[in-house]
Amino acid sequence: MITHIKIQDFAIIDHLDVDFHEGLNVITGETGAGKSIIIEAISTALGSRADTTYVRTGKDKAIIQLTLDTADDVSRAFFEENGIPADDESVIKREISKTGKSVCRINGEIVPVSLLNRFCRGLADIHGQYDHQSLLNAEQHIHLLDSFGGAEIRKVRETTAETYQKYVECSHQLNGLKNNLSAAQRQRDFMSFELDEIRKIKPILGEDEELVQRISLLENSQRIFERLSGAYDLLFGEEPSVIGMLSSVTGQLADVSSFSPEISRFSDQVSDAYYQLEDTAEQLRRFKDGLTFSPEELEESYRRMDLLDGLKRKHGGTIQSVLAYADQVESDLDRIDNADAEIERLTRDLNIYGDQLKLASQRLSLLRKEAAQDMSRRINDELLELNFQNAQFLVDFKKTERPVYTSNGMDTVEFLISTNKGETPKPLAKVASGGEISRIMLAMKRITGDLDYIPTLIFDEIDSGISGITASIVGKKLIQIAQNHQVLCITHLPQIAACGAHHYKIQKSEQEDSTVSTVVPLSEEERVDEIARLLGGINITETTRNSARELLELSR
Repeated sequence: MITHIKIQDFAIIDHLDVDFHEGLNVITGETGAGKSIIIEAISTALGSRADTTYVRTGKDKAIIQLTLDTADDVSRAFFEENGIPADDESVIKREISKTGKSVCRINGEIVPVSLLNRFCRGLADIHGQYDHQSLLNAEQHIHLLDSFGGAEIRKVRETTAETYQKYVECSHQLNGLKNNLSAAQRQRDFMSFELDEIRKIKPILGEDEELVQRISLLENSQRIFERLSGAYDLLFGEEPSVIGMLSSVTGQLADVSSFSPEISRFSDQVSDAYYQLEDTAEQLRRFKDGLTFSPEELEESYRRMDLLDGLKRKHGGTIQSVLAYADQVESDLDRIDNADAEIERLTRDLNIYGDQLKLASQRLSLLRKEAAQDMSRRINDELLELNFQNAQFLVDFKKTERPVYTSNGMDTVEFLISTNKGETPKPLAKVASGGEISRIMLAMKRITGDLDYIPTLIFDEIDSGISGITASIVGKKLIQIAQNHQVLCITHLPQIAACGAHHYKIQKSEQEDSTVSTVVPLSEEERVDEIARLLGGINITETTRNSARELLELSR
């Protein structure tokens, strides 16, 4: 709700600071004092079109600042979504320069006016000839009707939305499969060719590394044979060989090893080296004798390496990526070959979801029409109490040649009304009179007020064209609405003013070269005088004061 308003240099308001409270806040004042300017300033702060004519004469800019109670999950979610600092109390500030520039801030953050407007539509409804009237937005009517219908409609609507989501997802899958299949079939031959090429070559993981080593060995086989032969001859060839000399060393040490543990250890070490070297020489001989040089094998290794390199260049640079690509192509070809069965399954599912969506939408539409009759009856009863003798409110269900299904079902709904006998019902936004709009909205808010979760309701010109009993009824209905909402109401009727839990008066005064309006909260005695003025005009007598006290007492 709105807890504080600060206005500076807006129209005839020089400077204004005023607190508002829960419940019904009424604002009165003499004709021309500037009552509607307060509402215009609030509407501007909430995101309506900024009019430079409202900048006070001789000033550079007008400033309107609203302090709001935003300790709710919806506000916090909005702040988080849009990167705005969140707090239980928030400040909206709108500056309008005489050059036409407008600056909007939420909690100190500059925001586009569209974002401000979107945020504020969930905070306040202004009923009169202003932009901030949620009930004039036809897109919201179906949601209000569903909320009015209660748990049964909510359950069927959830089923409808879930079925619609399944229908849409299935449709996307089917269309995607058909589109991809068409392209895949054009590439199928090429994919098969690539897979066959890989299968024929049959690459093995690590094979290329082994080939590199084998080719290097084959290319240097002559040199390798010569070096191995020379090494073997030195180790175990004609005398003196390394192993022969090592055998002599072993004999020399063995002859004296019994004289010292250290010599014995040396003898053992040399003996171990002798046998190890002898074993190595034998292995070297076998390896050397097994060496063969085959030009055909080298050529075959070259060809194999070229084939593997060709595959690696095409498919990722490694044999691992070649094998992964082959697996993927095989999977894609399998999917193409089985696409007809998948298309048939998705088509069957789509038809099932379509039938379910149709049935759920028809059920939802039937429940809505039942709820619409009840809503229309109750709102028409409220309108009759508010002195709309020939008013007719109805919920219009738009008809189309073929139903269009959405997550909301098959219905397009709009609230219509006629206020005079014989008139064709029209959309709410087409009702011309600000006073009529306010009272119509009052009737609707009596029925739907707890369904739209908008905390603050502002009524301007609600008493236009009414008096007496009707004014008292309007006051009572405002009190009822104010039990669950903050209500701000501008009025010139004492019957309505007496119903307020908080009473404010707009006062206009003339300064040297200008006129200034301000708003002041009234004490209980001041309130008696103000209602006496509304009852009797300029001359306030004890009789009118007593009447005012009686009216206040009756309104409590």
